Amino acid sequence: MSLRARLNAPDAPDGGREPGHLVPVYRARLLEEIDLAEMSALSADERRSRLERVLGHIISREGPVLSTAERDRLIRRVVDEALGLGVLEPLLEDPTVTEIMVNGPDRVYVERAGRVEPVPVRFASHEQLMQTIERIVSTVNRRVDESNPMVDARLPGGERVNVIIPPLALDGATLTIRRFPRVYTLHELIGTGTLDEHMLMLLGALVRAKFNVVVSGPTGAGKTTLLNALSGLIPEGERIITVEDAAELQLQQPHVIRLESRPPNVEGKGRITIRDLVRNSLRMRPDRIIVGEVRGGETLDMLQAMSTGHDGSLATVHANSAEDALMRLRTLASMSEVKIPYEALRDQINSAVDCLVQLTRHADGSRRITEIALLDSGGDSAYRDRGEGHRLVTVCRFDAAPVGPDRIVHGAFAHFPLPPRAAERLRLAGEPVPAAFGVAASPGELTTREARQR
Repeated sequence: MSLRARLNAPDAPDGGREPGHLVPVYRARLLEEIDLAEMSALSADERRSRLERVLGHIISREGPVLSTAERDRLIRRVVDEALGLGVLEPLLEDPTVTEIMVNGPDRVYVERAGRVEPVPVRFASHEQLMQTIERIVSTVNRRVDESNPMVDARLPGGERVNVIIPPLALDGATLTIRRFPRVYTLHELIGTGTLDEHMLMLLGALVRAKFNVVVSGPTGAGKTTLLNALSGLIPEGERIITVEDAAELQLQQPHVIRLESRPPNVEGKGRITIRDLVRNSLRMRPDRIIVGEVRGGETLDMLQAMSTGHDGSLATVHANSAEDALMRLRTLASMSEVKIPYEALRDQINSAVDCLVQLTRHADGSRRITEIALLDSGGDSAYRDRGEGHRLVTVCRFDAAPVGPDRIVHGAFAHFPLPPRAAERLRLAGEPVPAAFGVAASPGELTTREARQR
């Protein structure tokens, strides 16, 4: 059957003119016309322009009569299939979409403004979805099949990708794409309600004074976004080393070394873990180390780095509260092959961590700093000798109001005095204590978490 006959075949929903029906035919025809070696030498924009031009000539010469809208839509979809991720390309170009969730070929959801919603996007078949998945994983020299059904990858634009296929995914291949977070400044985050001016002044003082800060929160709470914003407060003259599973941080300072972990190859060799990179970073003369997320034995190495001269380091951890973050750090540090007693891990955390910033994703999709807590048990030998745990001092808290008919979370930030030890450290670093916080007259002046809650 000729190309024209196939294009006009009556089995298509639109008498052969439905663009979705024509995409595989024109994609094959396009591949016949182009010189792949020549295309590889062009930039991404030049490749797209060239393919659109060639495909337009093919449609004019051989294709059926299409309206201008149908023709443009067909060219867009064919080129998206040839160069990008096909039906997902429009979603990747939509700046309002922060996450794309593909639950099989006919169920696609996106996250916009913190809310998940279905979208009218479908893959033609399971095979087309698998082709898209294979295209993603092949760009990072990985494979996905029954023997290796779970893969983490990163798109050229920086988006994080997770793939899981049958037999582990019972309802078909599942693809999750988390968009690369836009770089926000702390002033912009004030505009979104994440924090207020007083908190910005405090966090700025803490980072400049080289407090070790751990950002905690659940998945999707904005930890990487806040970490990016906090890193902008680091002076330009310092040497910064970032360590990440999938490189997302976009630091603006000139002296930044970015390290990214590597999974094993198809033979199961060549794996480089976050822990390997944290250990190696200590030999690179860092002023500050930023770990995108601690999730295993590297936590112990990070804590040791924080307490042995690498002040001002930053990290994130998954946790639902500041107290949970401390417990999780202790649990993760115990996953190291070095068996350390509980008391030693407690003292290590007390010595290493200075500040915990807790983020929360509310029911209305908004993201806020719901607590800033200072760990005030690190320099207190008497407190340590008593065998007690951690003394957390809440210096800022978001007090949420009951949800009204608009279903939007409202509330206000409350500010409390800083413990004297932290205030003195700020003073020695030349950083004034923001007026909204002040300084507690003594460690007993309503500084502990229990007192705050009363």
